[in-house]
Amino acid sequence: MACICLFRLFLLLVLAALYQGKHLNPTSHLRYSRFLDPSNTVFLRWDFDYAAEIITFEIQIRTTGWVGLGITDRYTFVGSDLVVGGVLPSGNVYFSDQHLVDEDTLEEDGSQDAELLGLTEDAVYTTMRFSRPFRSCDPHDLDISSDTMRVLAAYGLDDTPKLSRERTFVKSIFLLQIVQHDDLDVPKDTIIYDLEISNFLIPEDDTTYACIFLPLPIVSQKHHIYKYEPLLVEHNETMVHHILMYACGNASVLPTGINECYGSDPAFSLCSHVIAGWAVGGLSYQFPDEAGISIGTPLDPQWVRLEVHYSNFHNLPGIYDTSGMRLFYTKHLRKYDMGVLELGISVFPIHFIPPGAESFMSYGLCKTEKFEEMNGAPIADIYVSGYLIHTHLAGRSLQAVQYRNGTQLQTICKDFSYDFNLQETRDLPHLVEIKPGDELLIECNYQTLDREFMTFGGPSTTNEMCLVFFFYYPRINISSCLGYPDIIYVTNELGEEASENPMENLMILNNVEWTPENIKKAEKACRESQQTVMVKTIDEQEENTTGWIPDIIPTPRGPCLESSGGKVEPQDKTPAGFRAIPMTLSGPILLP
Repeated sequence: MACICLFRLFLLLVLAALYQGKHLNPTSHLRYSRFLDPSNTVFLRWDFDYAAEIITFEIQIRTTGWVGLGITDRYTFVGSDLVVGGVLPSGNVYFSDQHLVDEDTLEEDGSQDAELLGLTEDAVYTTMRFSRPFRSCDPHDLDISSDTMRVLAAYGLDDTPKLSRERTFVKSIFLLQIVQHDDLDVPKDTIIYDLEISNFLIPEDDTTYACIFLPLPIVSQKHHIYKYEPLLVEHNETMVHHILMYACGNASVLPTGINECYGSDPAFSLCSHVIAGWAVGGLSYQFPDEAGISIGTPLDPQWVRLEVHYSNFHNLPGIYDTSGMRLFYTKHLRKYDMGVLELGISVFPIHFIPPGAESFMSYGLCKTEKFEEMNGAPIADIYVSGYLIHTHLAGRSLQAVQYRNGTQLQTICKDFSYDFNLQETRDLPHLVEIKPGDELLIECNYQTLDREFMTFGGPSTTNEMCLVFFFYYPRINISSCLGYPDIIYVTNELGEEASENPMENLMILNNVEWTPENIKKAEKACRESQQTVMVKTIDEQEENTTGWIPDIIPTPRGPCLESSGGKVEPQDKTPAGFRAIPMTLSGPILLP
């Protein structure tokens, strides 16, 4: 026991050193980068010190005028913060922390919370590097958080800052990435294996789930898959919404060919244990150095169901696609086998969202009390290292909350600024321990102001989902733990005469007049109703239990960091609205 405790302490110290960032100086290498515009004119680098809560940005733009970088809102530029700078013909630089008072008018913040680290210009590029707190005390600065951030970049052709639509760009980015894959070990004996749906004619339908059953690599001894990445055909990327890989039980009788996953042949929906997933906007994903997906033992899957979700909203004809997943595996084993646990709301129509809702909360409860019994062997604590969150078009936010003995422990993960077009597997800043008996609650928030009819849970992009996938170790025999509300109770609470048939109640709810009062009444009823919790094993055994939705105590915001830039004095504003800094910094930093 003492050895185990010492190992866990050592592991946590190593993770803290890796995950909590590093002290950054004006010339530090910045680990992360993205182009922010379609023509690759605007290039962003960034890095952060997680412990100090300071983030450093470097924006490089193909212009000799002013440049700007900041954070904006989902719905409007008004209130966006924008750090602006440039180099005057004299060689002096100007730099200012500003915000947008309307769609195109900038105003300087009273508190200057961005610290200039470098600002250069050559014949082609203007490059600006600065740092700022995750959360400043200036109400005009938007917080940097673990949510999806909408990064705003803008520039001009001269030194008079004014926004123009053709030179303003917004890109959703998860800024606080914890692990840079280049920092992780890459085994020298890596083997690459591709799983694809080959030459598939995408139907002229809005939504298609195409499935094929494929064998995993045949190996004579245990190996670990340590990384995966999507295989996407150029120009088809916008039509591929997600790719999932489900492990099949070795006793399963599997169909051949490619077919609709959830259509007339139920055999193509066999195998429900997700072991790898990619969604639109995501990149490759590498597991922590201590864990990998096991293949090659009698307990491991030999076949998978590969599912590709196509969204052909323009109903384009004659498009063929070969998408799939590339696996990287090695015979050099990690300490633990990685597992994936699916949480949230069961994907079928009892999950409903009324039309015309500014906000509608849905909940899915997981009770782990049955895990040990269904696992068939004692269960040790499991450790969550990463997660993937998933809703469809109406989703606005998600969070996963952990409870133990009736007390809320923590919010494991969240995204209060969810973007359907950026769904990627994300690492947690520290391992989260889940003990047998813990409860896990998934909360999803939806907005349906643009819809006239009910939205139901289902596979189509115009249906909805509320799911979180936990990547954890050591692996157990549980694949999913999903909840749903008592639809009879909800129907009665809305003043309607409920039927004993759940599907008939959905028809009754479809005819409700969805006023703001009824929307709130339905949300309250769904939250207060008893939840049915469905627990499923990897080999497709299922048992149900029941529970009640616990209260969620909001996580308080941390303290803000006072400005180090001081107040802006009127005489400093050169050119108008800016502070001139009489110095020329180091030479230009060119694109790689």
